[in-house]
Amino acid sequence: MSQTIKAVYHNGAFIPQEPCDLPEGVQVDVVISDPYTIPPRITDPEERERMMAELLRRMHENPISENAPRFTRDELHERR
Repeated sequence: MSQTIKAVYHNGAFIPQEPCDLPEGVQVDVVISDPYTIPPRITDPEERERMMAELLRRMHENPISENAPRFTRDELHERR
């Protein structure tokens, strides 16, 4: 049997957000899907290749200058 149950991770446990009909003590496999991952809009390999070539062309046309500011790792990644 396979079913999908939305849950919230809280204090070390997954709390179901909807009723689930499972026997007490049953072992389950939890698959974590990242809700913040956005699937690519373009799935055609030829179109993706064309877009990548265009991106690389634009990068070569607009290089970063030698005197551009250098950022630290902490400046590049927000720390909270």
